[in-house]
Amino acid sequence: MVAHNLRIAAATFLVSTTLAFAASLDVTQRATAAGGTAGCGTTHLFNGITQYHSLTSGGRDRSYSIHLPSNYSETKPYPLVLGFHGSSSIGFFFEADTGLSGSKYSADKIMVYPNGVGGAWAGANYSEATVPEDLGFVSDLLDEIRAGWCIDNSRIYATGLSIGGGFVNTIACSEVGGQFAAFAAGSGSFYTDNSGVTGGCTPARSPIPMLEIHGGSDPDVHYAGGPGEGGVEPAIPDWLSWWAQRNKCPSNTTETLFNGDVQHIVWECNGVEGVLQHWKVDDMGHCWASTTLDFSEIAAGQGPTPIDASTIVMAFFDQFTKP
Repeated sequence: MVAHNLRIAAATFLVSTTLAFAASLDVTQRATAAGGTAGCGTTHLFNGITQYHSLTSGGRDRSYSIHLPSNYSETKPYPLVLGFHGSSSIGFFFEADTGLSGSKYSADKIMVYPNGVGGAWAGANYSEATVPEDLGFVSDLLDEIRAGWCIDNSRIYATGLSIGGGFVNTIACSEVGGQFAAFAAGSGSFYTDNSGVTGGCTPARSPIPMLEIHGGSDPDVHYAGGPGEGGVEPAIPDWLSWWAQRNKCPSNTTETLFNGDVQHIVWECNGVEGVLQHWKVDDMGHCWASTTLDFSEIAAGQGPTPIDASTIVMAFFDQFTKP
């Protein structure tokens, strides 16, 4: 009888100790993921390898790919970067072209590459999805990523090329843009933002950090604006002046680099330096700027550029968190 009671006591002690340890571990994990999303605590396999997913948004099947750091931890909230491809393309090619999934650029970030309907994003006259539909997809995508992975909700960013860059601007000009900390466009075609400061653009807050990189010799999205492949596009200097007004940027400085071929313009906005930035490469065409030859540069019939857009974009993002 005594031995029986001792066994019961020992078992009770073991169970209570185990439960206490589990509770302590759970508290530790939750503390580690403080500030993270609901996906914190979910384990994922094959980290460091891009994986492909689908979701239903607005009654339509949509898809995206996600790349986690090779040392991904389910208890650490990570910055999230969405990368939007150009026209007649998919996220796979934008990932390959920019190299953004490489540890050089995103060793501590989660990269997501959404796919547009019919190889494009909303805003152009050839787009198959409407602006509300694609904005809804972005919102649904963010909900899914937050629920499944450990995300730092204050550090969500978006970048894109060509119409993807234009759609990044469309997001920034919408209520959905309030979920992001900063935006960056490469060779952006701004079809939905070509009517002045308030025409078609109502940012969720001010200032909104915005970066744009453009070629002065772009034959597809002209630096001087005008008719483009998918509609009328603003002159880049005009578009920048609208963002300067939206962000309350009273002044800017220009740095000239690479024997005058590159101009880097930086605005001070609401007392914060560099909220709005622009890089102009005079002899660059329609591509993603890279110091090593990439696919878009080959398609544009040119060689490497003096600047590396992927480096510039990620460094820009690192400066900002969502208020």
